[in-house]
Amino acid sequence: MQTLYVELGDRRYPLYIGPGLLGQSELLRPHIPGRQVLVVSNTTVAPLYLDRTRAALAGLRHEAVILPDGERYKTLDTLNEVFTALLNHRLDRNCTLIALGGGVIGDMTGFAAACYQRGVHFIQIPTTLLAQVDSSVGGKTAVNHPLGKNMIGAFYQPRCVLADTDTLTTLPDRELSAGLAEVIKYGLIRDLPFLEWLEANLEALLARDPAALSEAIERSCRNKAEIVVADERETGERALLNLGHTFGHAIETGVGYGEWLHGEAIAAGMIMAAELSARLGWLRKAQVERVRALLTRARLPVAPPPALTPDDFLRLMAVDKKVQDGRLRLILLRDLGRGVIADDMDIAPIRETIKATTRRS
Repeated sequence: MQTLYVELGDRRYPLYIGPGLLGQSELLRPHIPGRQVLVVSNTTVAPLYLDRTRAALAGLRHEAVILPDGERYKTLDTLNEVFTALLNHRLDRNCTLIALGGGVIGDMTGFAAACYQRGVHFIQIPTTLLAQVDSSVGGKTAVNHPLGKNMIGAFYQPRCVLADTDTLTTLPDRELSAGLAEVIKYGLIRDLPFLEWLEANLEALLARDPAALSEAIERSCRNKAEIVVADERETGERALLNLGHTFGHAIETGVGYGEWLHGEAIAAGMIMAAELSARLGWLRKAQVERVRALLTRARLPVAPPPALTPDDFLRLMAVDKKVQDGRLRLILLRDLGRGVIADDMDIAPIRETIKATTRRS
């Protein structure tokens, strides 16, 4: 087991990474201050891992709420089912919510914890690669709105993150690839040696080699923890984690939540960001092709859906968390391993990039 820490002063919390961690009460119990627990999971994950999680909670009063599975259910209406369960079971303000599932469950559980009685404890137990390397770390919580992804939420840190790599054995291949998009992102924005390691070890990751997966998760989480500590509320450096996300969120919203997995949309969005960076003279064409080749090997899309026009993209991108004072902020690449925040971008190269990448679809 690897243990990392997100060093946020008196809100410091550990990230436990390794096989066989689910069900280990000695890891969970120190992070549960009271005796009331609500486990939030979904219809896919609960049959696989809920019993093991509940076994680690023996001696505590623990309840569960099972939500439908899928990005399209990441809504205020579904979130209200969590609040209803909390109230029906009369859980008090010293209760702990445990998110058992992927990024959707983690985001909704964290947001519920931030809101219920103005803030209760919560723990992340991510069961997808994407959640283990990204969404479970750093305290971003949210739900979607038909007009924009993750536009309603809060910054709210968990008490711990328990990433059991054994849960990845039941992950569908498509979900594994979607998680690799976020892993590759860390190499592109700040860790060139990691990018080179991924190029050398991608087949081992796709084959679910335990050592390779643990290494990728640990290095991804280390990168994210460092960024979160430097900029918890995304006023500066943390925005770099959004490479490809402005384009990607437009894809997710435009085609309908759940049609493309988050990681798939981010992969296409990262190619669009790389293409735009090349158009601005920051990347060489060979570097864009290097990114494209790695994402293709990861079995990820490298072009946006042709159904979305440049006007669709620009309209959807205007409703994004990274828009500030009416100005579109994009995360681009000055070089491989060097992400930059580009403020107040000229619309012409963005439109040309969208046209060019859509033609590849």
